[in-house]
Amino acid sequence: MNKPGLPVSSLSLKLPNADRSVETYRLAASRTFPSKLEGTLNRVAFSAAHVVADPLADADPWLTSAVDWDRTIAFREHVWDLGLGVAEAMDTAQRGMGLDWPTSLELIQRSVKAAKARGNALVFSGAGTDHLAVEDGGNLDDVIRAYEEQIAAVEKAGGRIILMASRALAKIGRNADDYAKVYNRVLSQVAEPVIIHWLGDMFDPALANYWGTSSLDQAMDVAVGVVNANASKVDGVKVSLLDKQREIDMRRRLDKNVKMYTGDDFNYAELIAGDDQGFSHALLGIFDAIAPAASYALSRLAAGDEEGFHDVLGPTVPLSRHIFKAPTRFYKTGIVFMAYLNGHQDHFTMVGGQESTRSTLHLAELFRLADQAGLLANPELATRRMKAVLTTRGIEA
Repeated sequence: MNKPGLPVSSLSLKLPNADRSVETYRLAASRTFPSKLEGTLNRVAFSAAHVVADPLADADPWLTSAVDWDRTIAFREHVWDLGLGVAEAMDTAQRGMGLDWPTSLELIQRSVKAAKARGNALVFSGAGTDHLAVEDGGNLDDVIRAYEEQIAAVEKAGGRIILMASRALAKIGRNADDYAKVYNRVLSQVAEPVIIHWLGDMFDPALANYWGTSSLDQAMDVAVGVVNANASKVDGVKVSLLDKQREIDMRRRLDKNVKMYTGDDFNYAELIAGDDQGFSHALLGIFDAIAPAASYALSRLAAGDEEGFHDVLGPTVPLSRHIFKAPTRFYKTGIVFMAYLNGHQDHFTMVGGQESTRSTLHLAELFRLADQAGLLANPELATRRMKAVLTTRGIEA
């Protein structure tokens, strides 16, 4: 059923419900946002960006990454037009879930080149250890060498670094000293300050017990210690724990020159707005799906219009919580589905065949929530495409 109180349009379609019934859903009146940044921003805001698969490639999706490079870079141009930075080759780009290191490096090289052609648009790129098979990561020196190899490759391309969490380190590292050894050694060598990414195991189960402990309180102590000891080498920290209070607590403990980038796709609006003791910048996967709304909301915040900021960004939170619901690692499917609905790609296929990870009911609810938040850029196109997907899943228009 439609949400009470929302104005409605003349567009409608049939959507399934959890009780197996099918309802006629009438879309809300559309809401439009500028396609380019209007004004300025007082937060650094990155969108972790997805990749567009090549649906016509003669490849086995589960085994081979086939990327539509033109559409992939065009999406980054869209993000830059909106005044946002691109966080490249991160988990939103299916890094480690369909996108291998050689393809990730090509993506980074192409993205950095495109950013430079625009006069150095903002882009930071993921450097990790994913070319090192976890079972081959025999000791900490192997992990350090793997980090060094990827950092060198990104820096050679002219890129800035997001230091990704390491599955190999999660397996090998036993305590705070192990993590300090790896991070201290790696950070001592970077050419420019990096963003450190702490990715929780809800996003990647292989990262359980990161920082050498199952206790998040103790892990926080280790992470803060590493960051503050290397503050001159750290631009900021992205925390992806989906835990608002832990992010706030960490934010208040960081060296004053180190930024906190929220990675909380459940609570980002209030974390970006901040409190009397500080605020978070943003590095979010959900900004891929809601980039025009995010850009406009952030411009309102910079203009001193906090009410306008929440009026735009607040309604996007239910959609984000739905897209990132457990199993959270499958959120990329919702991100790509939004890109399909909004015309950034002509198909709903993903590298690794990951379009299959969410149910028909999940996609139907995503459509409702995106509509109610005013996030369907072209409601007619989105409705037509939603109907096409539902037809393949046994629901006729």
